[in-house]
Amino acid sequence: MRHVIALDVGGTGMKAALIGADGTVLHDSRRATGREHGPEAVVETILGFAAELRAHGEQRYGQSAAAAGVAVPGIVDTANGVAVYAANLGWRDVPLRALLAERLGGVPVALGHDVRTGGLAEGRIGAGRGADRFLFVPLGTGIAGAIGIGGAIEEGAHGCAGEIGHIVVRPGGPQCGCGRHGCLETLASASAVSRAWAAASGDPEADAADCAKAVDSGDEAAARVWREAVDALADGLVTALTLLDPGTLIIGGGLAEAGETLFAPLRAAVEARITFQQPPSIVPAALGDTAGCLGAGLLAWDLLGTSDTLTTEVTG
Repeated sequence: MRHVIALDVGGTGMKAALIGADGTVLHDSRRATGREHGPEAVVETILGFAAELRAHGEQRYGQSAAAAGVAVPGIVDTANGVAVYAANLGWRDVPLRALLAERLGGVPVALGHDVRTGGLAEGRIGAGRGADRFLFVPLGTGIAGAIGIGGAIEEGAHGCAGEIGHIVVRPGGPQCGCGRHGCLETLASASAVSRAWAAASGDPEADAADCAKAVDSGDEAAARVWREAVDALADGLVTALTLLDPGTLIIGGGLAEAGETLFAPLRAAVEARITFQQPPSIVPAALGDTAGCLGAGLLAWDLLGTSDTLTTEVTG
């Protein structure tokens, strides 16, 4: 059975799959990234994991994978197949595409940015399926974005398109890791809500999920923390809507798991802020934490010129 290798590398864990020509997940697996052992060990773990997947495909389906796709965090030079920099993995200028191609016997390999790759999957086979223009915004440790146009993801001139988390929405606000103050991700990411609720509740272990539960139970302090985050998020999203005019806005990541506790006030806050802009459809992401891996599979099939025909159903 013809298949490709898909691999999504995260800061703490990796998700991998063998994906058939019709989009079926034939086999999936997970393992720790092992960043505590250093960047060289992480690279070797990735290469070894990919080789194991190749061997499994050969044994189970009688042939090697036709291609491979891998999604990684940080700054990615997709044209040259180089993982330029990732703070949470500690690597710089890793020629990951060439290393994987060598380990996998010369098969074509695609390298992508994790959020943009996840956005590709959401756009083609997830919540944005059928949308010509969409914006995918995962709300996790930080906030990033993927700009979908005509079935592809816009990377920008330097591979940095979609960094909505670094729109300044509260000048003079909390300092961001990028060096500026008041960036969206310092106020509306899942980690930002966790910090704010831990401080407001007096419980250092409290997180964003706890805050959402407290909002649902009528806690006024939680409602204030939540409202401030939603207001900041709406300000950032309206800036993005003004620039990009997407038809669909897909919200994912840990904060989106709050469901209508997030989406109801967010839709209202966005609606209240727009003037001439056309309101987009604001929907939750459909693929959860499998989006990056499924997107990596799409990148691999794109190399073979076949992904436009996929009728993917998530089965594994």
